[in-house]
Amino acid sequence: MGINSFLKLNLFLITLTLILGSKNIYSQTDSSELRLTDKVRIAEAVRMSDEFGDNVWSNFNQTLFALLLVINENEYLFYHPSPSEDFLSIGFDSITGCEIFVRERIFSNNMLATFPAVNGVSTIVVGQPENTSRSSLDWTVTLLHEHFHQMQSSLPDYYESVNSLDLSGGDETGMWMLNYDFPYDDQSISDQYSKLIQSAMNTYLSDDSVIFNVNLKKYIGEREKFKSLLNVKDYRYFSFQIWQEGIARYTEIKFTKILKDEYSPTESFKELSDYISIDSFYVNIINKLLKSADTQILSFDKRNCFYTLGALEGLIIDKTNHDWKDKYFTEKFFMENYFNIY
Repeated sequence: MGINSFLKLNLFLITLTLILGSKNIYSQTDSSELRLTDKVRIAEAVRMSDEFGDNVWSNFNQTLFALLLVINENEYLFYHPSPSEDFLSIGFDSITGCEIFVRERIFSNNMLATFPAVNGVSTIVVGQPENTSRSSLDWTVTLLHEHFHQMQSSLPDYYESVNSLDLSGGDETGMWMLNYDFPYDDQSISDQYSKLIQSAMNTYLSDDSVIFNVNLKKYIGEREKFKSLLNVKDYRYFSFQIWQEGIARYTEIKFTKILKDEYSPTESFKELSDYISIDSFYVNIINKLLKSADTQILSFDKRNCFYTLGALEGLIIDKTNHDWKDKYFTEKFFMENYFNIY
């Protein structure tokens, strides 16, 4: 295959490290391990997306929701238009509303990632909630985070634009997104990040418009100081991570807010043993965001910090520029393009 095709196949949108197994994919499979609860959760995530996705991002629901559920012995493919030949159909499923395909497990059962995993199609690859340390509701909302990655990578120029950042250092697997040598341990950069994230939190929590605008200007100033400490390539990596992972985390939060206000779970979903109310979950996700902002240290938490800062930036920009999402997919990777300062 050509180099562009190779890069497209291997450029991962990964939230956890990809671990490959060594099983023979042509062995006999057994679909009995696929549980009713697994299908209920998947169906609920798709329903959340169908009903509210376009309220979070325009055309969100035009993106394919291909999903590979990795269990213990096998992995199960949902909503995929062209399964590879190593999959066997186990028939149409009325709960998820799609034909399900199965093969013997290849990927780790604690996966939580989105990349062209099956036949070159961007696919969410995910383990069950108990293997990814998530409750049912957290797991379904995380699928919306991953579905947003599918939306990002569905842009016609996405891979070309990412390549133009020149950050891979020759790594054609996409693992540079996780392993880029960012100067996390530089004390001056870590210290300035602490000032930056505290300023972001203060700005987000400002209810009064006058105070908000004052804090926003302070935040922009701290952001410029942080930028000044980075070389050009390191700032591109920072910007890319904020744009990609931070806004995916923001998308989770925006979905949860809409779900809290407008969503009624199905009875099957409410009957899950670990079900909690949407209201409680929304409080938890906001508290988790603020706790992360208050406690994360760049030199220790490293790339995870970018999820937190990016989510806060998205929430802040919502208050300054209601049209910023129109630019998100056309003026990519640099969040400063979206701020309006009065």
